[in-house]
Amino acid sequence: MSKAFLPFSRRFLIMWLLGFIFHEMTCGLLSVFLPLYVIYTLGGGLIDVGLMTALASFMAIPSSYFWGYLCDKTGRYRIYILFSFLSLAFLLFLLTLTKTILVFILLYALVGVFHVAHEPPKNVLIAESRSRPEWERGFASYEALTGFGWLLGLLLGFVLSSYGFLNMSMLFLCSFLNLVAFATSAILVRDPGLIFERRLVNIERSIGFVCQGCFLAYQASGEANAADLTEESLTVDNLSVFCLGLFFFFLASSILFTPLPVFFSQKLSLSSNIVFAIFLLNSLGNLFGYIFVGVRSGRIEERALVKNTAILRGFLCLLLSFAIFSPPIYTLWLSGVVLIFIGIAYGVFHISTISLSMELIPEGKAGVYNALIGLGAAVGCFVGSFLADRFGFLPLFVTSSLLFVLSFVAFKRSIKNVGSTVSYPLSLNESETT
Repeated sequence: MSKAFLPFSRRFLIMWLLGFIFHEMTCGLLSVFLPLYVIYTLGGGLIDVGLMTALASFMAIPSSYFWGYLCDKTGRYRIYILFSFLSLAFLLFLLTLTKTILVFILLYALVGVFHVAHEPPKNVLIAESRSRPEWERGFASYEALTGFGWLLGLLLGFVLSSYGFLNMSMLFLCSFLNLVAFATSAILVRDPGLIFERRLVNIERSIGFVCQGCFLAYQASGEANAADLTEESLTVDNLSVFCLGLFFFFLASSILFTPLPVFFSQKLSLSSNIVFAIFLLNSLGNLFGYIFVGVRSGRIEERALVKNTAILRGFLCLLLSFAIFSPPIYTLWLSGVVLIFIGIAYGVFHISTISLSMELIPEGKAGVYNALIGLGAAVGCFVGSFLADRFGFLPLFVTSSLLFVLSFVAFKRSIKNVGSTVSYPLSLNESETT
């Protein structure tokens, strides 16, 4: 990207943050509040929680493709962000009027449809605001600052639940926060003048592929050792296996986190404000992960980070299961520490994979990454709640851990062919010396 556009683009990116922070406050608050609200206010159970979140996630899958295609097709991005925030404000207000669990579940499914409308355009705008080597820093900066909004939402939930506000008053507050997000984004968010950075990256990748082919032909002519020829030197990115790894990762995450507030509330008999405090620690871990990637941008090997964070979360899931058997005095410490490291691992993983996805996924299919997240979340929401309800939480932790291991295996098989930059057989310096 031309340097003339970068100062404007970075200021443009920073101006989003106020609106998105208010939206993320809503998401942070709802992440813990909704399962407890369904069980304690509407009289539902874990199966209802799983069905509600699974249906919303399933509805979000085709919606993610649709919004991603639409924003790339029209070349307009701001309007879909505004539409998402305004729709969520209206739907959350309708939820405050709902008294039956079935109607609540159906309305929440619509929340999944309109929530995802802002995700593909947001990813595209961040990618277009910086050159490819700075994508990780751009995504990390955005996620860190909006993660701060998520953290504020959990903190708000902790304070309100400490004073007994575990009812529809929180839903009113969430509706109002999204209305504020709409108003601030309407003022601050703007579409960039030119959209071309992802096209340049695709051209660079194509050129790199041709260069590698020419170099292998040169080697095969006998000018170089045949031993230098390797099967891995010229391979098409194994995108399907990479996507399978993403699916397993988010499936495992959803299985773990959907019933987790109920685990702390019922199984460990913790009060609502303590449950919010534990998830506040997890949000802090996410924030640390985003900051780490942002600070180390350009000096990290994102391929290794994706694989390592997947296997780390598998180990941490098993470690969390010890909270079931630990004495009460150790339960809080163990849960808090484990959730901090789970959050750090997710922050690093999310930024690394979203940067890779913007490089690998072609233009017009910007919603594929969010659709994979939605598919994993949709299946995991119901499976996690079903396992916890019928078999208990120990099988849930073990299942989640095994799925993280499967995601690690998928990444290990595919990620070796994926790089953050185009790799040429000879660097500029090497070609000059030869």
